[in-house]
Amino acid sequence: MLDLKALHEDTRIDHKSHPFQLFQNRCSAKKTEECILYLHWHEHFEWIIMRKGRAVFHIDSRPYEAEAGEIIIIPGGALHVGYALDEGDVHYDSVVVNRALFQDFASDPVHEQYVAPYLEGSVRFPVKPAAENASCAGYYSLLNEAVEEMATQPPAYQLVVKSKLHALFTLMARTFMPHQLRDRSGAVYFPNRERFKQLIAQIEADPQEKLSVGEAASQVGLNVYHFCKMFKKLTGRTLVEYVNGCRMSEAERLLQGSSLTVTEIAAQVGCDNANYFTKLFKQYKGMTPSQARGMKGEK
Repeated sequence: MLDLKALHEDTRIDHKSHPFQLFQNRCSAKKTEECILYLHWHEHFEWIIMRKGRAVFHIDSRPYEAEAGEIIIIPGGALHVGYALDEGDVHYDSVVVNRALFQDFASDPVHEQYVAPYLEGSVRFPVKPAAENASCAGYYSLLNEAVEEMATQPPAYQLVVKSKLHALFTLMARTFMPHQLRDRSGAVYFPNRERFKQLIAQIEADPQEKLSVGEAASQVGLNVYHFCKMFKKLTGRTLVEYVNGCRMSEAERLLQGSSLTVTEIAAQVGCDNANYFTKLFKQYKGMTPSQARGMKGEK
């Protein structure tokens, strides 16, 4: 299960000398539109490889659907969130890469010309590269081979991963950079992004906090109408829906990881009425709190 506290720039990188990390996300028995990746951001570059099921990822306010076999790219600093599109399992691997992995290439003028601009964010790959240029599908074997190295960790796997990822970035840059250098109009994504980041951090760190739409709008410097429109565009959910989703996921974690009563858990996630909490939990999780607690031993 996703830990709501593992947010933002705190994304785990185990080895600072080789700053990449594999996260194998296995989301079981999800409802349609249930969150599989909470809204967050980090300074790292991220590749998402869909393994099973279908999902939609909102990346800097734009939705992108992905199914098994497809790959999505998330640039450093981008706000992103994901939801299941169908009932059932959603499996995906995430490869997170910090640009420091290639710091020994910094004096290489070819690297500086082709790869560094993507790592630094001055230009961006398409979110779904193969949809823009079919030749990219031929590069994905490099990513899958890097994932296999990270998963099994044979001797010197770090060097193999580094070489494959650098080759992948280079081939992608060769494909997209010529026309991207001619048109960098996509550099601006949406206003007040940093304030939205602060708001999301607040919501996910303390989901039981009472926060009105007016207060949230004030925090990001927008009127209520424009805030609601932008929040929905950014997350695919209204503020109330997003807060409730965070609360119900925290409740699920407590049901399966603590001995607190349902009433105590309801209060801890900001629901004063236990009956309303049960109704809300079933709406978001497709089961009652008692059923969720009964699944504790299956995790």
